[in-house]
Amino acid sequence: MIESINNEKIKRYAKLNLKKYRDLEGLFIVEGEHLVEEAKGVGILVDVFSLDGSIGTKVSEAVMRKLSSLNSLPNVLGIAKKLNDIKVSGNILVLDGIQDPGNLGTIIRSAVAFDIDTIVASKDTVDVYNSKTLRSSEGMFFNINYIVADLENILSDLDDYDIFTTNVSSGKSVSDVKSSKNYVLIMGNEGNGVREEISNFATDTIYIPMNKKCESLNVAIATSIILYELSK
Repeated sequence: MIESINNEKIKRYAKLNLKKYRDLEGLFIVEGEHLVEEAKGVGILVDVFSLDGSIGTKVSEAVMRKLSSLNSLPNVLGIAKKLNDIKVSGNILVLDGIQDPGNLGTIIRSAVAFDIDTIVASKDTVDVYNSKTLRSSEGMFFNINYIVADLENILSDLDDYDIFTTNVSSGKSVSDVKSSKNYVLIMGNEGNGVREEISNFATDTIYIPMNKKCESLNVAIATSIILYELSK
């Protein structure tokens, strides 16, 4: 049992709550039995701690509090290796500057639900290994190819794809858009949308018809609706 927060391993792992140390170590924290099992299922789990000793190393509440980012302490917490990037393939969701970790987690869930094979995120998108993002994805992050890259480099190589982005003034209704081949959907920052230099890669623009009383939708909700329509 580990009781002290000054244990060297605990001090090292606790730093993983900060992005710079996740990047440095190539490791991240998963909290709760479900996420720990998902990480184990894809072979990236490297260490496990629990309050009751039911799995991995038993630790004190003080140690779990040191490691965890949650207000309510999880019974189980794991340390996992970051997933390796895989080549872009299949239907692709491109994310340009998403900033809210909850939005990103929800988008990942919808991407898995509606047949996206690869997510390509810009380098200024919120870190996918942020604990709130992982929890919001409900473990679906472990079921999709997720790549962080320069979007212009990726999009310039996708000549054989239909590439869609949103435009409320000149786009087609999403229910009228069909694709007979693999497609790319580009979604943008919560406040500023898709950057012009990225939206210029689109071969078509779309919008979601809605009540005029509502000016806009949360980006995670909008992404989910569009992916559902494109998957039909």
